[in-house]
Amino acid sequence: MMGMNTSEDTAQRVKAIKQSFRQLMDGATAQSMRLKGLDYRLNWGVTLPRLRELADETGQDYSLAIALWKEDVRECKILATMLMPPAEMLPEVVDIWMEQTASIEIAEQAAMNLYWRLPYAAEKAYQWLASERQVCQLTGFHILSRLFMNGQEPDERGINEFLDQALVALQGSDLSVRKAAMNSINHFADLALVYKRLSASALRTIGITHF
Repeated sequence: MMGMNTSEDTAQRVKAIKQSFRQLMDGATAQSMRLKGLDYRLNWGVTLPRLRELADETGQDYSLAIALWKEDVRECKILATMLMPPAEMLPEVVDIWMEQTASIEIAEQAAMNLYWRLPYAAEKAYQWLASERQVCQLTGFHILSRLFMNGQEPDERGINEFLDQALVALQGSDLSVRKAAMNSINHFADLALVYKRLSASALRTIGITHF
């Protein structure tokens, strides 16, 4: 099986992975997700550490990631974000995945496992911050958080754009977007004292004394 990459082989591997979810099934986790409103067409309740183990065993694989994403199954989509090689993912494929992202969990997993590692991660993040869709904004802030945590400093235009969008988000009604925006401001402020001062000054304009 190894080395083959035909569509038939990929389909067989998807089938085998889906069968393994049944063995890893966690009914309590699935039930807890349903109670929190995380409703998927199919959700085995497999925990994230188990999915990470499975991803490590499988290794990065573009065709398999594309095939898994097409499945309307929570675990398949999360595993796809873990298996996709960042260097091989084209911006148009990222856009399709983003269009098909309906839940906060999938958005967060995609940002954390994959999107921040893309060669054009910051560009996508800023694009999504300006989107009307809250799930896009959320993903954008999560990507920037990861980039800031890894010491990536934005240029002057990026700083202005980020702080402007963060202030808009913090005054919005969506709690998850507000939380993601504040989280990214915290990571931005941690980059250097100058960024901490810029953040404090920006937040004061909307009545928040955070630092």
